Parts: sequence; C-alpha cells; structure tokens
Amino acid sequence: MAIAAQTPDILGDRQSGQDVRTQNVVACQAVANIVKSSLGPVGLDKMLVDDIGDVTITNDGATILKMLEVEHPAAKVLVELAELQDREVGDGTTSVVIVASELLKRANDLVRNGIHPTSIISGYRLAMREACKYVEEKLAVKVEKLGKVSLVNCAKTSMSSKLIGSDSDFFANMVVDAVQAVKMTNVRGEVRYPIKVINILKAHGKSAKDSYLLNGYALNTGRAAQGMPMKVAAARIACLDFNLQKTKMQLGVQVLVTDPRELEKIRQREADMTKERIGKLLKAGANVVLTTKGIDDMALKYFVEAGAIAVRRVRKEDMRHVAKATGATLVSTFADMEGEETFESSLLGYADEVAEERIADDDVIMIKGTKTTSAVSLILRGANDYMLDEMERALHDALSIVKRTLESNMVVAGGGAVESALSVYLECLATTLGSREQLAIAEFAESLLIIPKVLAVNAAKDATELVAKLRAYHHTVQTKADKKQFSSMGLDLSKGTVRNNLEAGVIEPAMSKVKIIQFATEAAITILRIDEMIKLVKDESQNDEQ
Repeated sequence: MAIAAQTPDILGDRQSGQDVRTQNVVACQAVANIVKSSLGPVGLDKMLVDDIGDVTITNDGATILKMLEVEHPAAKVLVELAELQDREVGDGTTSVVIVASELLKRANDLVRNGIHPTSIISGYRLAMREACKYVEEKLAVKVEKLGKVSLVNCAKTSMSSKLIGSDSDFFANMVVDAVQAVKMTNVRGEVRYPIKVINILKAHGKSAKDSYLLNGYALNTGRAAQGMPMKVAAARIACLDFNLQKTKMQLGVQVLVTDPRELEKIRQREADMTKERIGKLLKAGANVVLTTKGIDDMALKYFVEAGAIAVRRVRKEDMRHVAKATGATLVSTFADMEGEETFESSLLGYADEVAEERIADDDVIMIKGTKTTSAVSLILRGANDYMLDEMERALHDALSIVKRTLESNMVVAGGGAVESALSVYLECLATTLGSREQLAIAEFAESLLIIPKVLAVNAAKDATELVAKLRAYHHTVQTKADKKQFSSMGLDLSKGTVRNNLEAGVIEPAMSKVKIIQFATEAAITILRIDEMIKLVKDESQNDEQ
C-alpha cells in the first residue's frame, strides 16, 4: 500500500511503491509526447516562448527539452539524457527520449503484473548488451575509405527532419567539405575531426541557398580603428586576455603626493606603461593583435603608426579557437617570474593572411592559412533570426554525424531498419530463455518498435501496416540465410512503402544507434529503480527565526 501521509519525523510527503512508479512514468511520457511529433523527415517544429518573450522555433530534441522548465525529478532525468546524447553524438536526441519513455511504460506494466523490478532491470541490461552486439556484428556496414557519397548521405539523413531538409543536397556537401577541411592527426597518430573549430556566422538577408563555406576563421568584429591596414600578409598574431588601456591605480591604493608636479609624473607613467606594453608586442614581431577586452584611443594610435591590425572585444571562445588554429598562446599577463613585464615572440601565432572583409552588412576579420589546423567558417544566410538559429542547430547535428561517421567508419540503414531488426532478433532471443528475464526482453523488443511507429504516424501513413511489413522482412532475413539482402529494409516515408534504405542512401553512423540504445536503457533503469519519493516541505519556523 502506498503511504502518502506525513510521518512524525519527516516534514513532507512520502510516497512509495506503485504510486511513485506510475507518477514517474506519466511524467516521462509527458516529456516524450512533447518531442514525439518532431521525429522524422516530416516531423513538425515547436515554438517555445520563454518568460521574457523570446521565441525559439526548433525541432531539435535537446533544444526543446533544455528550454522547458521541467519540475518533476524523473522527467529531469530525460532532459539530462537528451543533453548527454547531444554531447556524445550530436544527433538522435528525440529518438533517445522516445525509446526511454517507452521502455519505462512497458516496465511499469510488467511491475503491475507482479514481476519484480530487479528481474526487469537485469532483463533490460541483457537485451541492451545483445542489441548493441547485434548492431555492431550484423547490421553495421563498414564503409571502406569512406567515399564522399556516403558521408553526404549521412548528412542528408540527419538534415531530413530539419528546416533545411528541402535543400539538404546543397547543405550536405557544404558540411562534408567543412568537416574534411579540419582533419588533423593527434599525438597518438589518431585522425580526428575537431568540428568545434568550424565557425558558424549568421548574416541576415538573401536565401538559405546563398550560404557558403569560407576558407579561414571569421571573427564577427571589425578593425578597432579605420587607419589600420585592411590586410596583413604573413600575419604574426598575439592573443591577449587583458585591457590595452591607460593603466589605472588599483582600488584601495593610496598615494600621498606633496608636490603637484609629482602628480603629473604619475599620470605620465600610467600612460607610458601601456605604451611600453604595446612596444613589447610590436618588438616581438606581432602585426595582428586580438584582445578579449578593450583598447583605448591612445593605444590604437601606436598600432595605426606601426601598420598593425588590432581587434578588440573578441569572444573568449573565438579567441581559444584562433589560438589553437594559429599556434598562438593566449596571454593573460605580461608579468614573468622576476616581476618584470616581457613578451616572447614564441607566444605569437602564424597565419598567411589576416584581412577585413564585408559580409552582408557586417565587417568581419578573416584569418586565412592558419598554421596548425586549417580553419573554416560557414556563413549562413537567411530571412530572419529564427530561421538562422534553426539552420545553425541543424548544421551542428549534421557536422557531428559526419564527424562520427568518419571516426567510426561504420554505418547502418536509417528509417526504422535497425529498430525493426533488433525487435525481431530480441523476440527470438527472449523465447530461448527460461528465466523471468524473458518477459522483460520481449517488452524491450516491443519498445524499440516505437521508432518506426512514430516515424510512420508523423508522416501521416498507416503505422500498423508498415511496421508489420517491416517486421515480416526482417523475420525472413533472420530465419532464411539466403535473404540477407533484406537486412537494410526500412521505411520510405514520402511514399509510405518499405524499401532498402542502405541503397536509397538513408544511412546513419552505427555509433549513434548504439548510444541511443545504451543511454535510453540506462535512463529507464535509473527511473525504474525508484520505489519511494520523499518530498521535503520547507520548514517555515526556521525562516521566521532568521
């Protein structure tokens, strides 16, 4: 029996047993239902308005859940789950939430039928391991020396559900070019694609098709003064994290001056200190100076005279990327161990060219031909802020997917193919077990079918019929050895039929599917283990005393 009464020693509500489970499942279902309709190539968008009236229009699962203020503790687990998927893989955030809530719902039904949560948990864990193994061994296809076509297809699959889905051919090629441009080999000899160094700049005007890829890192600021050169070749770049302004006395420092002439000397010294610092920078060979803070007019004069470009108020994040790409060191103080101020030329970064260019109505600083990793920027054009923001989110997902595909080299068919194959496989596996886990594994198998079902429903097609056809194909594959060609059968959502998605180019990195299964299972297990919730009430008497 559930206890919802206050116990004498606990100030608050205490619920236990089935009550809590049902409550948790309902909360998670509510969260999943919000994102459910945004899954798939014909998924719909959500408009989110925050407390100050800012509008976000998106169908990216992680963004939707991040902007919702979720109160319920179990539902918060799903929000964190979507964030984790976004961090680890970059795409598949909606799928992972839907699968997790379906697993929970079915587990709750089993508990109601008298099966202990521990048995369900061990069944789910076994099913998860088997499913991941099956994806890697049987369903994943190695894409030897990944051709550009398969990378473009991965990017197109990721974009299909987004705003730019209609122009996915154009954007997919742009994304693949951008990811391949930042290829680097790390110390251990592994090839990596650090997509964080791909800068995305959003500029109003023109249509989405006018977006383009720029070879170089674009900073969304102009030169600090008009007298500076528009372009510097063979740029030696200093990255600073402090003000180049007239030095002021620290707060709390008292100077007693007896002679008024001394005061003028103090003022002069304050001015000279900045001049000396700039002199040290220029002497070390710097002809481009970037700082995250300000540069005052007096300091700008020296840079103009030296023919150097100075840029102020650069974003910290941009600064880190520039420093990494050019081989510069971000300097936060000139002070050395002896207390003197020095600046070594070894702290400078190198680029072939730094120039100011005009994009749309904004001046941007372009850093081209960087020393260590090649930097590229995506310049997005679009009608308004909402559209540009959603384009940026869509490109982030596509960039992540291409990176994962290149690094893992394994792809699987999309459109519900993997989920249907796993469902059939796990059902067969469940019948071979003679323990209680059998029921949990069978429910796990059923839960995976939620993905093809939701895809079909969102596309306004007959979900029951399509999923039945899919399962029939996958059952044939797994029982007849000569029917291997059907193992990539998935849904064609524009026509409402079943087709070979591997041939049709609807592919995803295998890693994405494996992570979805792992994360969803872990989240479901976390919530399923909860059998008691104690909600403490604020003790008003303590507040009164304070």
